[in-house]
Amino acid sequence: MATLAESFLADLEDLSEDEPEQESEEPEEEADDGMDDIEALNFDDLSAVAKLTSEHRYKDVLQRVRAALEGASTSADAPAGAGEERRTAGPLEEDPTYKLLVECNRLAVDIDNEIAVVHNFIRDKYRPKFPELESLVHHPLDYARVVQRIGNEMDLTLVPLDDMLPAATVMVVTVTATTTSGKPLDDEALGRVMAGCDMAVQLDEDKRTVLQFVESKMTQVAPNLSAVVGTEIAAKLMGVAGGLLALSRMPACNVQVLGAKRKTLAGFSSTTAQPHQGFISGCAIMAQTPPSLRSKAARLIAAKSTLLARKDAYGEDPTGVYGAEMKAEVIRKIEKWQEPPPAKQIKPLPIPDAEAKKRRGGRRLRKMKERYGLTDMRKAANRMMFNEAEEEFVDGDDTIGLGVLGKEGSGRLRIVASQQKQKLSAKQQKKFKARMYGSSGATSGLSSSLAFTPVQGIELENPSARFGTDLDTKDGTQSYFSQFGGFRSVKK
Repeated sequence: MATLAESFLADLEDLSEDEPEQESEEPEEEADDGMDDIEALNFDDLSAVAKLTSEHRYKDVLQRVRAALEGASTSADAPAGAGEERRTAGPLEEDPTYKLLVECNRLAVDIDNEIAVVHNFIRDKYRPKFPELESLVHHPLDYARVVQRIGNEMDLTLVPLDDMLPAATVMVVTVTATTTSGKPLDDEALGRVMAGCDMAVQLDEDKRTVLQFVESKMTQVAPNLSAVVGTEIAAKLMGVAGGLLALSRMPACNVQVLGAKRKTLAGFSSTTAQPHQGFISGCAIMAQTPPSLRSKAARLIAAKSTLLARKDAYGEDPTGVYGAEMKAEVIRKIEKWQEPPPAKQIKPLPIPDAEAKKRRGGRRLRKMKERYGLTDMRKAANRMMFNEAEEEFVDGDDTIGLGVLGKEGSGRLRIVASQQKQKLSAKQQKKFKARMYGSSGATSGLSSSLAFTPVQGIELENPSARFGTDLDTKDGTQSYFSQFGGFRSVKK
């Protein structure tokens, strides 16, 4: 008799035998479709990899561009003004010249992508012959021309490459070819490589034709923008932005980075790498600017390009005079940045015994004079009586005179009573009143009625008389037992 576990396993086996037959039908069909698509791609056939040249749009745009260039060349031989084209009235999007320019810009971007695809095809097919060449020549078009020139030749000393590459690169390629591990290609593989090289060169020629047409028409569509950045840069900016109207709606910070590519530093330092370098960095004004000012100049040109694109988009100045003025202003500003700072002028010394220059008064100056001015005690010490010797005291090795201090009154140092009181600010008067222990007239517990005088030695006096609080008393230096002393009568 089977156990419970065995019966469960038997049921699972029955279910697994029924379900896969139903579910495995569709995945097999999908997998077959995917494999058919992958197998349908023939990577040995160049037409299966690069399909742009066979498209109808590519042929139509090139045909219209060549016809327009031929018409422009014939009109150049005609009398002045006979073949001159003018912008049609109405919105910019309806202008046929503007529509063709937008299509040309899009086609130029597609040609760049197609050249990259063809370069990868040539590199993969030519690697068995010369695997080190792709690391020595990096530019796609230079690589295609060099491969087209070398072919199946193993001795590169017989192949002239001086008109294609720099002398240092030619020497490295020639030396590397002597130690390469590559082998000659068969006729079929070499034919595919040469077809790829011919296509890359043809794509580059078609792109130059398109750009030549765009540059010739940019002076009509965007004359002000072309005056500042040039027709080539203006065409690239307009193509990446998606048209002149789209470019006019972009902020200046975005216009500055249009066309910027992320740089692979390959482990090198990023200190010298200039960030945010787009199409604007290739204009003629940027080439004349010192490297230290190029980032600042790029921001300036981007801001001016945005304003000029808005002027061109709505046809405010078709003559391009405003753009020429703006270019002169940009150049003038950059030249102003390069001027050295003004030299520091050496001021001559003041004339000896000249009158002191009157300084500006004010509350701040008055406070400074009060803070740093001479005190009454110092003023009295600096004064001398006529035909009277001043008192002196010895402080170490120095003999200090007291001036008129002690010459007035009873011989004591009377500073506050004998001289005019210093003016105090409102805040200082408030602090001074707080020190007087309130307004009740009570004296401090530290004050004493004993006074040391040169006449009697120790005498009694009224402590309140020092601060002027007792108005009925006489001079505070008089003795308690003098003829002016006595008791006051208290009226009840």
